[in-house]
Amino acid sequence: MMPRKRKRLTPLNIVQSKPGFSPADTSGSLTVLLDGNSSPVSSKYFSEEKRTSSRLGTDFFNQPCINLAKSFLGQILVHKLPDGRELRGRIVETEAYLGGEDAASHSKGGKQTARNAAMFMKPGTLYVYQIYGIYFCMNVSSQGEGAAVLLRSLEPLQGLDTMRQLRSARRKGSAKPLKDWQLCNGPSKLCQALAINKSFDQKDLAHDTTVWMEPGSEALGEQALVTAARIGVSYGGEWAQKPLRFYIRGNKCVSVVDKKMEREQAAAE
Repeated sequence: MMPRKRKRLTPLNIVQSKPGFSPADTSGSLTVLLDGNSSPVSSKYFSEEKRTSSRLGTDFFNQPCINLAKSFLGQILVHKLPDGRELRGRIVETEAYLGGEDAASHSKGGKQTARNAAMFMKPGTLYVYQIYGIYFCMNVSSQGEGAAVLLRSLEPLQGLDTMRQLRSARRKGSAKPLKDWQLCNGPSKLCQALAINKSFDQKDLAHDTTVWMEPGSEALGEQALVTAARIGVSYGGEWAQKPLRFYIRGNKCVSVVDKKMEREQAAAE
């Protein structure tokens, strides 16, 4: 069972009430859509981002875990806030957790608990868990008993000022302002930036009205992907070194770059 939460992320309405908070603020080279309450629409890394109202359905999520982890790269994660604003980020880094055989997985040995129940649900189900009693991590179930994909990093595309406010609510007052690429470059950071918490656990990405995925505007080839070992799973024995982390080569929002693997993969191409 999950331990009781000792702390909670600052509610969005409290963040919004802070002096000087303005979700429509803009800065730098961000592209802005002037439609009333809109916040920055795209980052400088993808200034030609094409907006789409389509969403990824059940068939997309119904893939083996490793395939899904790779397929997520370049897709858009969306959270629609209670006031109607939408936060968007492009997925740039994932990790695959293969279920019972995977010693680094929460479902190793086929163990099913109230905490990890979402890992055993239909593909496309969110598994959100808490770490250190404070932070959250967001996963998506795939094919395979107890298998799921960790969303590790996003490139922020829309709502950057709101993301910055949400992230800042958890930081010390004297901390330097976060740069765009720092907003979502880690699993707990992206949950903070998109206001994702335990209440999202077991939501269905294919049908939920508050959180979903949209197809990215460009297809990624194998040469754009880097395969490396997962982060922070030393407890997994030999599984800690298995190449089950995937990220977009050259994207600044990736949390940890593995230069050695990049060189090896480039030499093999």
